[in-house]
Amino acid sequence: MKLIRFGEPGNESPGLQLDDGRLVDTSSVVNDYDEEFFASGGLGKLQDWLSANAENAEQVSADHRIGSPIARPSKMICIGLNFSDHAAETGAETPKEPVIFSKATSALNGPFDNIVIPKGSEQTDWEVELAVVISKHASYVSESEAENYIAGYVLHNDVSERSFQIDRGGQWTKGKSADTFAPMGPFMATKDEIPNSDNLGMWLTVNGEKMQDGNTSNLIFNVPHVVSYLSHFMSLLPGDVISTGTPAGVGMGMSPERYLKPGDIVELGIDGLGSSKQNVVAYGS
Repeated sequence: MKLIRFGEPGNESPGLQLDDGRLVDTSSVVNDYDEEFFASGGLGKLQDWLSANAENAEQVSADHRIGSPIARPSKMICIGLNFSDHAAETGAETPKEPVIFSKATSALNGPFDNIVIPKGSEQTDWEVELAVVISKHASYVSESEAENYIAGYVLHNDVSERSFQIDRGGQWTKGKSADTFAPMGPFMATKDEIPNSDNLGMWLTVNGEKMQDGNTSNLIFNVPHVVSYLSHFMSLLPGDVISTGTPAGVGMGMSPERYLKPGDIVELGIDGLGSSKQNVVAYGS
């Protein structure tokens, strides 16, 4: 299944994108795609409903805004420098263990919403990433068991303000958490839709120019490893999001460095997870 949420920011309704491209409303059976939904076996109930109602389900107009497919989770955890080519372009050593940082859940944004350059920013950057959604409470999970704790996958642009991240002291979270810095979607594909997360092409363009062209086969720490690793440091809750890292091609890695400016258009995609597009605007515009 492909889970979507549609409607105005803060007032989204749950839905599905069907194989024939139709968008349908599931609010009659589901309140939202949140922690309670995943924890209570909501995916199974939704599949049963879909099997019985796909043909006559209420259709969603294409005019509706598409929001993040996941309601605000308890946390978003990101993995830094998880592609060796990206680590090299930033001048960092290849990590021996996953580098982790958090991203404020208030940064969540729809896949076609604007990216707002923060007040005082001059180094807003892009990062196409594969994000994982957790299906049930995970604590001290082995790598061999990790797949059992995955609900699905989603396309994520881990937008980053490099000066806030690097020059302002403290954790990377400062440069990762501005409002609109987590465009996610257009849908969450359930695990069965993505049988092999280790071989997904991923790309990003700015104003039509290819910036990133990678594949999850080049992750230093793959999805099962990351889920297991994080579960040894914190409980992962249903609906939590883990963003697994970006390949080379970010603005910070260019010579000279190149960053987003008002009027730019960012487009990105991952095999099986669709594509998204964000216009870049100035703060206060």
